[in-house]
Amino acid sequence: MECPFCQSQISQYAQRCYCCGENIPSGQHLLEESGIIEPKQGPSSPPLPNRNPGRYRFARLGDRFMAFVLDTAFLFGIFAVVDAWLFMRLAKFDGTELQLTTASLLTAIFANAAILFLYGWLLEASLGATLGKVLVGIRVIATNHRGPWSACAMRNLLRIVDGLGFYLVGTVVAACSGVRQRIGDFYAGTAVIEEGFGTAIRIGAVVLWVASLAGAGWAVPRICATNNPVHLHYLGQTVIRVGATTNSAYFRIAGISLDIHSAKP
Repeated sequence: MECPFCQSQISQYAQRCYCCGENIPSGQHLLEESGIIEPKQGPSSPPLPNRNPGRYRFARLGDRFMAFVLDTAFLFGIFAVVDAWLFMRLAKFDGTELQLTTASLLTAIFANAAILFLYGWLLEASLGATLGKVLVGIRVIATNHRGPWSACAMRNLLRIVDGLGFYLVGTVVAACSGVRQRIGDFYAGTAVIEEGFGTAIRIGAVVLWVASLAGAGWAVPRICATNNPVHLHYLGQTVIRVGATTNSAYFRIAGISLDIHSAKP
């Protein structure tokens, strides 16, 4: 469908033009498809705050993937610290073998999922971008009247669906969308556009990104050196075993064993 104000191509059911920010008249696509009306210029209404009408460019999938990689690296440092702390308390130790229990795995999965959601939700709702998006130069914007907090909450919650198959679902949907919206963007009413950030913000993002990885490298060995296990009455059964012998290391889960033998001198 064509925007009747700036003639930009927009989604068929869009309520607001992604380029000029104007409200799209109800049933515009039906009127155009039936030939009753022809697209024409109309009176303009005030643009939304922080928008540059007619200057938006939707973010390329390659840029969004790079932002995802940078965000994953940043979160990896946080996950490593949190998981190490949880495993040192909820897992079991038998000599040189670490036995991950059901409780330790469920707690780590829940904690990581909560951190991932809060990271994307809080930063995108308040700043419009995560650290990865800041470094790449892309931003999340709303395409309807939904508030930023509810829109970004919906967008990040639906990562559960978009992330299936290592984000294959989200990538395919975005590639097939004219405005590169994944499922979370479609239902939340958001889109990702190209937008530069100030030098101070970019430097701050780099500092936080490096601090996350450096901090994890410093903290994880110290956390693992302190073993204060909590004795659990429930969910204490061992699920995964990780250990080492003189010449090899092993990983065992559900009857499947992976052994890595060191090369003989």
